[in-house]
Amino acid sequence: MNTQARATGAPDALLEGAYRKAIFRLIPFIFVCYLFNYLDRVNVGFAKLQMLDALNLSETVYGLGAGIFFIGYVLAGVPSNLALHKVGARRWIGTLMIAWGALSASLMFVKSAESFYLIRFLTGVTEAGFFPGMVLYFTHWFPSERRGRVMALFMSAIPISGVLGGPLSGWMLNHFQAGQGGLAAWQWLYLLQGLPTILLGFAVYFVLHDGVAAVKWLSADEKNAMQKALEDDERARRAGNTAVQSFASVLRNRNVWMLGGVYFSIQMGVYAINFWLPSIIKSLGFNDPAMIGWLSAIPYLVASFFMIAVGRSADRRRERRWHLAIPMLMGFGGLLIATVAADNPVLAMIGLTLATMGTLTGLPMFWPLPAAFLGSAAAAGGLALINSLGQIAGFLSPYLVGWIKDATGNTHVALYILSAVLLVGAITVLSIPAKTVNR
Repeated sequence: MNTQARATGAPDALLEGAYRKAIFRLIPFIFVCYLFNYLDRVNVGFAKLQMLDALNLSETVYGLGAGIFFIGYVLAGVPSNLALHKVGARRWIGTLMIAWGALSASLMFVKSAESFYLIRFLTGVTEAGFFPGMVLYFTHWFPSERRGRVMALFMSAIPISGVLGGPLSGWMLNHFQAGQGGLAAWQWLYLLQGLPTILLGFAVYFVLHDGVAAVKWLSADEKNAMQKALEDDERARRAGNTAVQSFASVLRNRNVWMLGGVYFSIQMGVYAINFWLPSIIKSLGFNDPAMIGWLSAIPYLVASFFMIAVGRSADRRRERRWHLAIPMLMGFGGLLIATVAADNPVLAMIGLTLATMGTLTGLPMFWPLPAAFLGSAAAAGGLALINSLGQIAGFLSPYLVGWIKDATGNTHVALYILSAVLLVGAITVLSIPAKTVNR
């Protein structure tokens, strides 16, 4: 019998049916929202292929513009998540999505480095509350033992955004290259990928609910069973003395800062791939935007299947550390292969695929760790703090790669540095006591 079902006295079928309903009702819509969240965040990697020449911008300017998004993201992360905790996910997330969709589309009006920096910074401010808000939102629906697969389903939107976004962006750059409507192809890309986010933001007001008690599609028995499972999960963490219960204690807890460092190392690899994959593929000898788009989809497609499989394995085995450390080591090895085999397109693509599989899978495999010891009182601020620490990599990673590429003419040194950071992060994960996180 299911552990949660035993604790509540509810039959297995009742609780399992309630969770299936919750996943079916919530995850597909949240998945689509996150898909466009990530697409709006990283489509500058494709726009760059034409935008830099059109505006006479350097690789360093691009790297700084791509990364400055995360300064706004980090500054707004904790306040935004605390606001969500106060006003509710439905109203706060909907408002944020409308704002960042409008800002993302407005990148089409960029004329200078300064305007590029400003809009990217403001977009980071508005997007800051979405991801940690969703992690917090899931803690209001699913106990610890179920969050691995839920997070994997949710975060598979990242590789799927690459699978769909790569070919779509490449097609847009080719299709609109004649300058239809007085706009360049890269401007059409920003416009057409930003507008759906605005529409989804309005849809949030009607689709999301702020907790189990607020929905009409669960029976009273199902609501009671799910709520009891959440309460039992919270008590189990407190009984094990692993739950940090206040935001003040979060700031004093070394594990929170250590996990922030681990998340930083994962994101250093993730954003190197997200912002530079099209350029790295182009450097392998592929110049057609459509071909670059299709080739960039391959690593993301493989990563999407790998991410879900690892998430299910982690929940089934109740093991967290190795299910995170091994993907991080794959990211380390993949970046090394892609760098060493830069003159061999096939081997380089294999390396990029391994790196994408490892780093992207590291994202959902990371989040059950802090959720395992952050109590409900600390979760809103604690999750946002860890996320903000990790997102510092979003500024450093693209800027570092751009600066080194301008200085050396290639990305080799930067990729060596990023692979080393992933290795240190994986070693740190394995230093965490298993009993602390294996739930």
